[in-house]
Amino acid sequence: MLVRDAMSTVVLTIGPAHTLRQAARLMAARRVGAAVVLDSDASLGILTERDILNSVGLGQDPDLETAGTHTTTDVVFAAPAWTLEEAAAAMTHGGFRHLIVMDDGGPVGVVSVRDIIRCWTPARRQAATAA
Repeated sequence: MLVRDAMSTVVLTIGPAHTLRQAARLMAARRVGAAVVLDSDASLGILTERDILNSVGLGQDPDLETAGTHTTTDVVFAAPAWTLEEAAAAMTHGGFRHLIVMDDGGPVGVVSVRDIIRCWTPARRQAATAA
């Protein structure tokens, strides 16, 4: 199975000036665990629910902290044609749970550990094939 088969095509893109509270609201509304942070110079980063949780846990104000301050910019990107095994290996090696999926120079999806597990779980696979 390939990344394109498992990834979410709902890509939430925010700017680095968004506050963590704004980012959390948008992520919750779209039911996603990560947002792609696009800077004015077209560089991409990722902000995850864990980044927001860590900031709040440190006592930082989510109304003052910005996405740009908490964005991971050393991002590993996946291609839609990667296998799920390749994506899982990249996540394991890097110690993260989300990959931005890039195609034609832009983000086309996000694949998470949850997406991979959903595809690898036999009961879910059987239900999807039966439908």
